[in-house]
Amino acid sequence: MIFEAIKKEIQKVIVGQEEMVEAIITALLAEGHVLLEGVPGLAKTTTIKTLAKALGVESKRVQFTPDLLPSDILGAQIFNPKTAEFVTKKGPIFTHLLLADEINRAPAKVQSALLEAMQERQVTIGETTYSLGFPFVVMATQNPIEQEGTYRLPEAQLDRFMLKSTIDYNDAKEELEILQRSEAGYKAQITQVADLKSLQKTKEQIEKIAAADPLKEYIVSLIMATRSHPDVLYGSSPRGSISLLKTAKVMAYRNGRDFVTPDDVLHMAKPVLRHRLILNYEAKAMGKSSDDILDEIIKNTPIP
Repeated sequence: MIFEAIKKEIQKVIVGQEEMVEAIITALLAEGHVLLEGVPGLAKTTTIKTLAKALGVESKRVQFTPDLLPSDILGAQIFNPKTAEFVTKKGPIFTHLLLADEINRAPAKVQSALLEAMQERQVTIGETTYSLGFPFVVMATQNPIEQEGTYRLPEAQLDRFMLKSTIDYNDAKEELEILQRSEAGYKAQITQVADLKSLQKTKEQIEKIAAADPLKEYIVSLIMATRSHPDVLYGSSPRGSISLLKTAKVMAYRNGRDFVTPDDVLHMAKPVLRHRLILNYEAKAMGKSSDDILDEIIKNTPIP
């Protein structure tokens, strides 16, 4: 199975961080984008580079900084004085895996430049629109908003991310293994375990996985509960319900089933919805988080 094969290759390099690894693979197979939040030094960039090697696909990296321009990501039309014509120079967004490193270090204008590409999977330069290939996944990393020199991501852009994974420090045992690997100069040999053809075939298999009407109604009930919760100013958009169903199908595929269960939905509820909730001031003042609200919603929503 591709899911476990990819995970195995990544774990040759990455110690721990299971939630992050699973979120990245799930986003890939569900044709979504993933936001990885954590302090620097937790192997976010290394994970994505390893994924590209395991898939045998192209990847590019953009370091987001306060002086970055939209054209630095998308590309631009450049005038050629010899031919007296404008020539299109494509930016790094034309790739399979785009690593938007420290995305919240760039202002909103630059972050918003990704919106069309993330949603429509196309880029407009001048008067020409270019389609992006398959797969196209934006994997953005960001430092916690409290870190100095960071900007809050626009809600419209956050909603384009299928998943958000919050990454914490490794435990003492994992930290010791990292230290020992570093001292020994450990270098893993990554094997390519998939290609574009097998990824396309897997995507088609996942799309055919069945989801019964009561389960779809359960997903809608969770989404509606995010909109009516007293601590939430704005709940999940319809993209949340679509993403929850898609990722639940990936979980069913991973577990060798051709149908989705409530457990698949519950497993993906927090990664899919945590960044789509905007809490009100009272909830923030009480120190509540989106995950706290989702725990309440999951507990109070009857499972079919």
